[in-house]
Amino acid sequence: MTTISVPQLTLDDLRIEPGLPTIVAPKAGVDISLEEAAPLLRTLADDTLEKAGGILFTGFRAAPVEAFQRFAASFGHPLIGYEFASTPRSQVEGAVYTSTEYPPHRSIPLHNEQSYTREWPLRIWFQCVLAARSGGATPIANSRAIYQALDPALIARFTKRELLYVRNFGQGLDLPWEQTFGSNDPRVVERYCAARGIDCLWRDGEDGELLLRTRERCQAVASHPRTGDMVWFNQLNLFHLSALDEDMQETLVDAVGFENVPRNVFYGDGEPIEASALAEIRGVLDRQRIVFPWVDGDVLMLDNMLTAHARDPFEGPRKVVVAMAQSYSEPNAGQRLTAP
Repeated sequence: MTTISVPQLTLDDLRIEPGLPTIVAPKAGVDISLEEAAPLLRTLADDTLEKAGGILFTGFRAAPVEAFQRFAASFGHPLIGYEFASTPRSQVEGAVYTSTEYPPHRSIPLHNEQSYTREWPLRIWFQCVLAARSGGATPIANSRAIYQALDPALIARFTKRELLYVRNFGQGLDLPWEQTFGSNDPRVVERYCAARGIDCLWRDGEDGELLLRTRERCQAVASHPRTGDMVWFNQLNLFHLSALDEDMQETLVDAVGFENVPRNVFYGDGEPIEASALAEIRGVLDRQRIVFPWVDGDVLMLDNMLTAHARDPFEGPRKVVVAMAQSYSEPNAGQRLTAP
């Protein structure tokens, strides 16, 4: 079959399959890159993204990471970097980063990016540079549907009490605070935390290492600023100590003590979250998972508040890169108080 080059794409040149994700692909015989198609795809995304929650651009001519960065930036908002990161990542190109660098045999639970803090991106893009030989999907889920599927009494309780995220940096167990905050100066960390209402506490480790603990009270649910939809919006299931298997929990607590584990989460008043609530939340998240296979060159664009994402275990090399834009925080979010 002879392929044709399309200098100016029209909707007639595309195959569009509604749903989450909405699939957008060139029709057979149409040979065009995402960057070349960007003007039409921006219009399509403006009309579709906040209804569907996510768009999978597939079948377009493969492009290098630099072109992916230009494509993401073409939506009209400067790309943003990772601040107050919770997982290891590497900068690939400009504001493009690797996806979370986590052992390939482990899964990463569903979450909305940076929902463990009070400022987050509204837009996030993933590019599959190299699909894994086996596994390695990026499951997604409708955050509106999660909110609606949870028990209204549970929603009401978490809405009122909110969440308190506690992080202990370093100790050879998690990201060093110098990496998370991009500075080895404690005063820089203190200014960052003070501006965002984050409690920070310094202590000396046994080997003389300066250790940092942060505590931040955040939302469990949120209202989308444009659609008004209520969404389940947090990383409770990922941060809670019970996200680790029992042997790992025991090893961590024995090594550093319960209060010094790398990360944990409580109700906003500091009280523990019931095991029954955690089980219900994780059950709903599992039932809401949507899985699709990656193909080299695919780009997934998500509204970060409307759609959560995850990562399945994989075998063989895999490379997925990420870009983000439209930093947002709820009005008056900085007025929250951390627990005493």
